[in-house]
Amino acid sequence: MNRHKQRMTLMAATVLLPLAVACGSEKADSGSVSVQQPVTGIDWRVDGVTIGGTTRHAPATAHLRIDEDGKAAGNLGCNRFSARVTVHGDRITFGDLRTTRMACAPDRMDFERTLARTLTTGTLTAKADDAKLTLTDGDGDRVHLSRGAPE
Repeated sequence: MNRHKQRMTLMAATVLLPLAVACGSEKADSGSVSVQQPVTGIDWRVDGVTIGGTTRHAPATAHLRIDEDGKAAGNLGCNRFSARVTVHGDRITFGDLRTTRMACAPDRMDFERTLARTLTTGTLTAKADDAKLTLTDGDGDRVHLSRGAPE
């Protein structure tokens, strides 16, 4: 191989190898392969919230969507909401929620306050598995979501 071809091959390997490594988002875990799934651009139904080890099931109307443009919107169980949101890898941070001000049954209002508080306590860690998403706050409290619009 002449020197020019050797240099070109070396340069191509130097440029392409880091790109190939950076693009690989699969990781091996005890023989299985897990691929990071997106959380944006998907309608998520809120299934429940776990606070201090106790899970409360969500009203059927509770849902949210996080768009790639940094906006989130949905329903907390009674009232609709919107918020700015930042997504960095598996870290999600909701800004202040802007909500409507309707009144619902006390249990729905209580769930709504719990969900709003959990979403806005700080940066959440997202874990997506198949059609499920779990958002966990710094205290270990979790919001459980499933892919799909509310029923």
